[in-house]
Amino acid sequence: MTPLFDICSPTTKEHRYPIQSPGSTFDLASGIRLLVREVKPVGREVVVVCIGSDRSTGDSLGPLTGSKLQSLHRYPHVFGTLDEPVHATNLAETLDRLHRQFESPFLIAVDACLGRLDSVGCVTIGKGALKPGAAVKKELPPVGDVYVTGIVNVGGFMEHLVLQSTRLQLVMKMAETIASAIAFGLHTGSREQV
Repeated sequence: MTPLFDICSPTTKEHRYPIQSPGSTFDLASGIRLLVREVKPVGREVVVVCIGSDRSTGDSLGPLTGSKLQSLHRYPHVFGTLDEPVHATNLAETLDRLHRQFESPFLIAVDACLGRLDSVGCVTIGKGALKPGAAVKKELPPVGDVYVTGIVNVGGFMEHLVLQSTRLQLVMKMAETIASAIAFGLHTGSREQV
């Protein structure tokens, strides 16, 4: 879970995409492709890390996205699915494992976020790492060279209950949009030497 009030990375500019907008998947894919092209050094393997737990509706965005991304069969390096979620208790271990498996991986971190009411249903992307668990006061290692966050509900009060009462329909739609955008953005980007 990323920080409250849409602050996913305070030192970088982020871009926001409302998933209800027509063409949001294409726009998000284009944004991801451009961001990865701008930030990723040549030769680093791209790995997608989808963070969250399937035990909380709002926090299930990461594992749902990871599972959908794997089902598209376009990108093989995905950590964090419904079968094997990456969450607070195994995040450090997972990061250690993927750094042993890949030499200097380029990480795209995906997580849920709480924010302002007018931002619910938006996906944000930006440069830098996100801080999982910050919204619920957990100290976890930062993750990512770039991040993708979905603002699933309103933050500011009783975050654990807010996450439990988040609409599954919204989380499913966001996961589908993010997974399709990452798959398309990385697939088309690979032809352009991302």
